[in-house]
Amino acid sequence: MSARFTLVTAALLGAMAVALGAFAAHGLKSVLSERLLEVFQTGVDYQFWHVGALLVTGLLQQKRNSRGLKVSALAFMAGIACFSGSLYLLALSGIHWLGAITPLGGTAFIIGWLSLAVSIFQQDQ
Repeated sequence: MSARFTLVTAALLGAMAVALGAFAAHGLKSVLSERLLEVFQTGVDYQFWHVGALLVTGLLQQKRNSRGLKVSALAFMAGIACFSGSLYLLALSGIHWLGAITPLGGTAFIIGWLSLAVSIFQQDQ
């Protein structure tokens, strides 16, 4: 995976997070319960945080595109899809078993952060 792909993906996921946040604030406020709106917003919040991590990863890939940075980028993307995606679907559908997918996304986020840390540590060696 190239730095360009990582950065373009981060930018698109960032735009998506803004759109979803606005949709929640304006379009879903009168449709969802307060609790489900909070669930949706949690997905948006985590997506935003990990778009930032993905941007940092992409910038580091421009300097040195290591295997660890590729793993980190993929893990952040998978985390956004599984964690945030499952929360969006749960909030919109009310299907609560979708919450069982959320921890997989959380695990992917942790893998992404750890892989990023290892990659940064190894950069100067």
